[in-house]
Amino acid sequence: MNLPNKLSILRIVLVPLIMFFYLATFIPYGKIVAIVLFIAAALTDMFDGKIARKKGLVTDLGKLLDPIADKMLITLSLLVVVIDGTIAHPWGIIAFSILFTRDCIVNGVRQVAALNGVAVAASWSGKVKAILAYIYIPMFMFLAQLNILGYEMFAGSAIFDTITLVFSILCYVVMGAATLITAYSAVDYVVRNKAVILPKETKKDEENEEKIEQVNSDEIVEENEKQEAINAEKEDDKEE
Repeated sequence: MNLPNKLSILRIVLVPLIMFFYLATFIPYGKIVAIVLFIAAALTDMFDGKIARKKGLVTDLGKLLDPIADKMLITLSLLVVVIDGTIAHPWGIIAFSILFTRDCIVNGVRQVAALNGVAVAASWSGKVKAILAYIYIPMFMFLAQLNILGYEMFAGSAIFDTITLVFSILCYVVMGAATLITAYSAVDYVVRNKAVILPKETKKDEENEEKIEQVNSDEIVEENEKQEAINAEKEDDKEE
């Protein structure tokens, strides 16, 4: 097994650890540990693809593992933050639902494309979506840790509350931008690959409709030409 595939497997292994340390309230600063693990996992996503392309180590196993690892890391990490209640209701549910729906759509499009022997290229929106997710998810994890500190150590501190509020607003701004990009990415995948996912029956129907329209058009032209010829003959008879 080559290095890129090992990095993808490492990313998959880190996901349950991230979830455990984030939710394990009995571990002091467990959320900080989860953040460190999340960042480490995100870095493996940045390097495995580059290494595979640079050294010619792209394999079918890597093509399978890499997207699975990416979606596990982002989707499940966001899920625990939503479950934790750090993201206010209903914004967390909305962000998670759009992210999950987008991933389902992209997977479906890629499967249909693969069956037709077509490779679906990654879009800029998908890359931006991933980058923003790698930013705002650990930000919310850190916000959860700030909330714990505010309750345990800095209760009543106006300065700490202000810092937490400003950081919270920043978290929601980045998440909002990421969610909009995610929604756009879902639509973009469908539009760009419409020709691939359009059923063959539909294509045939459209072709048949075009042929029928062409035949009807030719018949109309032919009838018009005949009528013009008849009119011309009548005019000639009158002149005679």
